[in-house]
Amino acid sequence: MADIDTVPDVPSAAVGTELTRFNALKHGILSRYTVLPWEDAKEYDALLEALTAEHAPQGPTEEHLVEELAGVLWRKRRLRLAEAAAQRRGLESTLTPWREVVKAALVHLDARDQIERVVDAIRATPQDTAEELRDIDDDEAMTEKALKFLQGGKAAAYEKAVAALRADTREWWQDVLDADPNDLSENEQPATPDVEGLTRFIEQEVQPWYVQRRKELANRPLIREQAFGEALKPDQLERLGRYEVHLDRKLERTLAMLLKLKELRSSPSAV
Repeated sequence: MADIDTVPDVPSAAVGTELTRFNALKHGILSRYTVLPWEDAKEYDALLEALTAEHAPQGPTEEHLVEELAGVLWRKRRLRLAEAAAQRRGLESTLTPWREVVKAALVHLDARDQIERVVDAIRATPQDTAEELRDIDDDEAMTEKALKFLQGGKAAAYEKAVAALRADTREWWQDVLDADPNDLSENEQPATPDVEGLTRFIEQEVQPWYVQRRKELANRPLIREQAFGEALKPDQLERLGRYEVHLDRKLERTLAMLLKLKELRSSPSAV
């Protein structure tokens, strides 16, 4: 009875031939100058090994053509990196005039008070935005609780309301109280640590901030689209595109020559 773990043996001569062929290609004239010093030589070797296994070149001509294929595919990979780098460079240029980017992104909306920076909008993930919205909900719930204390008219309402505020909102209120009266605008009233003062602060400052911040978070996708769109530099990508066409044509010619050689080698007349 045959052992179920037994597998057909691969002739050692065949394995040795494939390894020798790959080693010859790996250290060929083209391979030595294809991989730049900062690139991963192991990735290139894996590509070359896969192409060698696929085409099984025989003789220096076919081996040269396999090297050419590897070089073209490697340069196409490098082209993708160049395209991404050009996009990042263009994106960087959109971050400086960020107000103009936001203005253009939201031109169809009434978003004159949008203050979030472009960099914050493009770096935030959907999960980040969802978390910020939940944070606003929690903050607003605590503020609403404080406002109920103020509207209740009971003893110590102000103290209870201040204690009910979230820590950062409470710190904001304290900064308002500590503000220099000389820095106030002509129609602005000084803040007072009492029910009336805190109520005015919540209704005129805190609650509008919740509305504004939710609007900003809702506008993030539009700002991202605008920033990434402006980052696209057609003139740079056109040059990259022409180079890619050149590589594609070279790939097509090289592959056609390799396949033609293999066809000639396997034809009966070649025997």
